[in-house]
Amino acid sequence: MTVSGPGTPSLRPLPLGRASSVEQLRKEGNELFKCGDYDGALAAYTQALSLDAAPEDQAILHRNRAACHLKLEDYGKAETEASKAIEKDGGDVKALYRRSQALEKLGCLDQAVLDLQRCVSLEPKNKVFQEALRNIGGQIQEKVRYMSSTDAKVEQMFQILLDPEEKGTEKKQKASQNLVVLAREDAGAEKIFRSNGVQLLQRLLDAGETDLMLAALRTLVGICSEHQSRTVATLSMLGTRRVVSILGVENQAVSLAACHLLQVMFDALKEGVKKGFRGKEGAIIVDPARELKILISNLLELLTEVGVSGQGRDNALTLLIKVVPRKSPKDPNNSLTLWVIDQGLKKILQVGGSVQDPPGQLTVTANSRMSASVLLSKLFDDLKCDAERENFHRLCENYIKSWFEGQGLAGKLRAIQTVSCLLQGPSEAGNRALELSGVMESMISLCASEQEEEQLVAVEALIHAAGKAKRASFITANGVSLLKDLYKRSEKDSIRIRALVGLCKLGSAGGTDFSMKQFAEGSTLKLANQCRKWLCNDQIDAGTRRWAVEGLAYLTFDADVKEEFVEDGAALKALFQLSKSEERSVLFAVASALVNCTNSYDYEEPDPKMVELAKYAKQHVPEQHPKDKPSFVRARVKKLLAAGVVSAMTCMVKTESPVLTNSCRELLSRVFLALVEEVADRGTVVAQGGGKALIPLALEGTDVGQLKAAQALAKLTITSNPEMTFPGERIYEVVRPLVSLLHLNCSGLQNFEALMALTNLAGINERLRQKILKEKAVPMIEGYMFEEHEMIRRAATECMCNLAMCKEVQDLFVAEGNDRLKLLVLYSGEGDELLQRAAAGGLAMLTSLQPSLCSRIPQVTTHWLEILQALLLSPNQELQHRGAVVVLNMVEASKEIASTLMETEVLEILSVLAKGQEGPVTRAAAACLGKAVEYGLIKPNQDEE
Repeated sequence: MTVSGPGTPSLRPLPLGRASSVEQLRKEGNELFKCGDYDGALAAYTQALSLDAAPEDQAILHRNRAACHLKLEDYGKAETEASKAIEKDGGDVKALYRRSQALEKLGCLDQAVLDLQRCVSLEPKNKVFQEALRNIGGQIQEKVRYMSSTDAKVEQMFQILLDPEEKGTEKKQKASQNLVVLAREDAGAEKIFRSNGVQLLQRLLDAGETDLMLAALRTLVGICSEHQSRTVATLSMLGTRRVVSILGVENQAVSLAACHLLQVMFDALKEGVKKGFRGKEGAIIVDPARELKILISNLLELLTEVGVSGQGRDNALTLLIKVVPRKSPKDPNNSLTLWVIDQGLKKILQVGGSVQDPPGQLTVTANSRMSASVLLSKLFDDLKCDAERENFHRLCENYIKSWFEGQGLAGKLRAIQTVSCLLQGPSEAGNRALELSGVMESMISLCASEQEEEQLVAVEALIHAAGKAKRASFITANGVSLLKDLYKRSEKDSIRIRALVGLCKLGSAGGTDFSMKQFAEGSTLKLANQCRKWLCNDQIDAGTRRWAVEGLAYLTFDADVKEEFVEDGAALKALFQLSKSEERSVLFAVASALVNCTNSYDYEEPDPKMVELAKYAKQHVPEQHPKDKPSFVRARVKKLLAAGVVSAMTCMVKTESPVLTNSCRELLSRVFLALVEEVADRGTVVAQGGGKALIPLALEGTDVGQLKAAQALAKLTITSNPEMTFPGERIYEVVRPLVSLLHLNCSGLQNFEALMALTNLAGINERLRQKILKEKAVPMIEGYMFEEHEMIRRAATECMCNLAMCKEVQDLFVAEGNDRLKLLVLYSGEGDELLQRAAAGGLAMLTSLQPSLCSRIPQVTTHWLEILQALLLSPNQELQHRGAVVVLNMVEASKEIASTLMETEVLEILSVLAKGQEGPVTRAAAACLGKAVEYGLIKPNQDEE
């Protein structure tokens, strides 16, 4: 076989381009299907359909496509394809059976049973159809029994909940819990829905009691979950405005429950848009795209309503962040984002430009402005062309001008706060806003205001502007002296700490480059020392202490600051406590400081030749601080682990807040990877919950962040017991991130660690092996078996050896026309002993589980006999044992193979081995000779048995 390199797909009988007829393509699809390559089979059948196939061929191809979709667990498409086959041939029993399987998985039991009854009528003696009909009949009866038994229960629960005499009783509490549990099952949710449940739940919502409202909202979650028609009906009965308004209540638990309900509703409606107006039950309903816009429109209105709680406003922003932007740039449709920008950008800016708790203004929390910044950033990133971005800039600038011009000092403050919000979000828009006439000058002048609120707004905006390249020089020239003056003379800690952060930001402009110091020697350490003092002062509110962390996030570029910081146990404790507090906006700063302390940012050693060239050309050459060398970094990591950094980071990962952006997740992933670099530290990371925290980081975030987290997972999986590190169902979630490390864009180290980790998982149980297969890892693992790097090649072979316990992988080796078996035989004779051991182990397992392979070993290479003899004569007992097992399997497979082996030196080798010290090799050799005697190929006295 021809292999181009790592990641090469599994072998196919023919490339699609070589097939020239429907029949050839159909046969090729069948072969691919047998080999487990369902995507390839689907492509072959699709190409065959494009060749104007005859009606009878079209029916076969459609039913074959249905089989592929069933294997790929895409039951909606499987049902569609089977229906097309039945349209072509109403008596196609295979198509009817496949449609019944798809309908059963889709929950349409009544339709599935009709297809099965038709199958049985066409083939009355077919036991498979009879058994399937019995099974589905049992399911229907169970569902009917369940539904009838819950009728009275639902009615009784609502009676208790709506009875004013039962107020606050244990009976009422139990009834509400039972209702929520019942709604989690689709059948229970359907029963509640059909029993006038939504109107009754509305009465619970109107009652105003917290417990009843929570029970009603959680029950509605069950009714609407993954069911678009019930979702639309619920919104129609309750009123979209009414549902959204619950977000704005003061009670935090009720607001969060309403947020969860709306998220479920959004998911159901968005799924409806994708599927084209079809619900779970297949009914045609109102256009879900229209319902989606109505829901979003109400959320946008809520943002600027007076009387809405700050928590409710934050929840509305969170929902918009989750549902509006595209999930993937591959999706060409960003119309929802464009619509939200046109309809609601000013409302989002109004929240972002709000000052916390002023009289007569919108109520916001400490996290509201940051959430608005994240939403603005997501919307801006979702734009596809310059015209769309220009429209965004124009709307932002017009809004800022409307406050800046003719609205007095209060208007200028609002405008500057809005600019600050943009600088934290879509910084390109923030930079454009800074260029507006008078904005920068007003910012500088307001820093000297006598009013603390005005100073706070101006100084914060100045800090955010300081990092922007276009304005850094202007601020350095005009703002440094002002910030120093504020820091030294202001009597208010809230102003001094912000001024200090501005100085820190300007002082860290050189990043990790030791040769580019902005301040005099020792000044950076003094600033850092003051930041640590404020951080440890629990008399200062969390919102103000957060700025001390911001300062450290910049100052920890300096290795001297890192060293002092990790030595300060009180400061680390305060940092970790603050990261677990309600002050969510501190997360990015905490993560940044930890990245700096662990040196987990990207750093490449400069090429010595380029350094010499730069010196010759009198160009600046970056220098690394002596305390940023690996030994210092390792020591800092140890100190952070001892201080409890993992538990703090685990809490940060669990945060349900827009502030935990993809960029923030990437920083946490980088730190985790640095923490697990040393094998000795991995136990500590696992013990403090690091394994659990890494899974969500590996499944969501930036591409770089996901890969870093996946690599950290691989390191943990290699050196610890995966079942202990990832208990319960979590172990199955680890597979996908590990498989992502097998792609060609990953480094050789990442490929190697992923293969090692997958080898460990594949050896645990069949379900994990099936999960690895489902993630389409086998073709990539096969590709790496041809890798030039011996460690990667060996790891891939070991992984394949463990996967060989799986029937689907065995079928790949059994399939005709491939060289997989040949590769294992040849690797069993390689000079690399570890590779030999892996290949021989795989060979022993395959020949044991699939005896038909034994007769093919002599056909794959002329060197097969000398390879087996070398294994039997190996000084390594493991290799010797594996070789003996392969020979035993071959002898037991057929008399003909046994005869061939007994005519060679193998007989003499086995005779010697059988007389050796008692052990697995001796027993295997003796078993070989015993079988040869049984066949009559040798006599017992020949080997003195």
